[in-house]
Amino acid sequence: MSGGIINSVQDLVVVVQFDDDGPDIGELLLSGSEKRAPLLVSHLNPGKLAVCLNVFGDRTLQKNMVVERTRRGVEVPVGLPILGRILDAVGRPLDGQPLPTTVELKYKNIWQVPPQVMSFKAAKPEVLETGIKAIDFFAPFIKGRKMGIIGGAGVGKTVLIMELMHNVAKTGQALSLFTGIGERIREGHELYQTLKDRDLLKNTCLFFGQMDQNPVQRVLVALSGLAAAEYIRDNEKKDLLFFADNMYRYVQARNELSTILEQVPSEGGYEPTIFSDIKTLEDRLSSNENGSITAVQTIYVPADDMTDPAVQMIQHELDGTIVLSRRVAEEGIRPAVDLLRTSSSLLSPDIVGEYHYDLSVRTQAVLQKYESLKSIVAIIGENELSLQDRADFAKARALIDFFSQNMFVMEALTGKKGVYCQREQTLDGVKAILE
Repeated sequence: MSGGIINSVQDLVVVVQFDDDGPDIGELLLSGSEKRAPLLVSHLNPGKLAVCLNVFGDRTLQKNMVVERTRRGVEVPVGLPILGRILDAVGRPLDGQPLPTTVELKYKNIWQVPPQVMSFKAAKPEVLETGIKAIDFFAPFIKGRKMGIIGGAGVGKTVLIMELMHNVAKTGQALSLFTGIGERIREGHELYQTLKDRDLLKNTCLFFGQMDQNPVQRVLVALSGLAAAEYIRDNEKKDLLFFADNMYRYVQARNELSTILEQVPSEGGYEPTIFSDIKTLEDRLSSNENGSITAVQTIYVPADDMTDPAVQMIQHELDGTIVLSRRVAEEGIRPAVDLLRTSSSLLSPDIVGEYHYDLSVRTQAVLQKYESLKSIVAIIGENELSLQDRADFAKARALIDFFSQNMFVMEALTGKKGVYCQREQTLDGVKAILE
């Protein structure tokens, strides 16, 4: 193996000097430290200097230490043998068990260019039932499309994604792949334990780069999860659901890397390449003739500001958004879905049918009227409204109560049994209230 010498070490940035045969961008180098710490080549500077990122933050690296080339990038185990497992950003097990040895594991490089031409199956759009009334009615999931769960801190994004994973695994509609990007360690542990306790891990694989880890690992884990999803789609030829929690934390991790690499930030304070980074990631979540990737992404909204540039940028890549509201959460309604701001471009007659579409339009009209009447009721009371307005106000209250739902993943905390509601039941329930 050829190699170089460490020229300087500054926190996570390690500059390596090569005399000849320099590395490629994205290549993994191995340091001469006791831990053989991997260094990821970020970019190349004049004078055969490779600027690298210290993947695991090894503090034993020193100047003049020898570094070896591996001539390969970050490769993670992929395929059906890793179902039921929980892995880190570079594919190492986090569940205390060794990787399977009974089968030959396949490995895939996490760097891949998005497809130049998007290809979709010509078949009729297929609705994926989630069992959650507010989602199935206002923002139905369609196979091969992207949905977002948007909200501020503590409004229930991770709980909702856990419930979705539970319901999908329970009904066996597709394989699930979960990628935890920069979220709390507790939430990752709870998700793993919930799936394990309910014997739902067999159809699920999890990748984690949590909040306590450095930005290099938090960026890499998103790409590792993508690589595993692409392999299942292209080589196993299966449909799968890709869950990402949280896409905003991916942007934050890229910002941190941008800062330590001394790049000049963009006008909004974000990294200069934020748009292309998000676009590249989202474009890899595509479907083709081999199979579909249906993506469900949570997006943290800093300070509940929906106009944040990063939130807007991610939102533009989605087919539908489920908005979680702090105001709704404070009323004790779970899931805290803002029924008026939740929307989907897929809620059209040719996809969900005339019956569903007609009910959604009527429901939105009643809810809009409820919002306009609320301030009047707060001042003069409900009894002062006209008979028609009073009837519509009552319908809206009934609809809001109808769309609240007990969750399976919260049974241990609330003591209330979880509810799975079929799409037909949801539509019939809405129709009964409206009429």
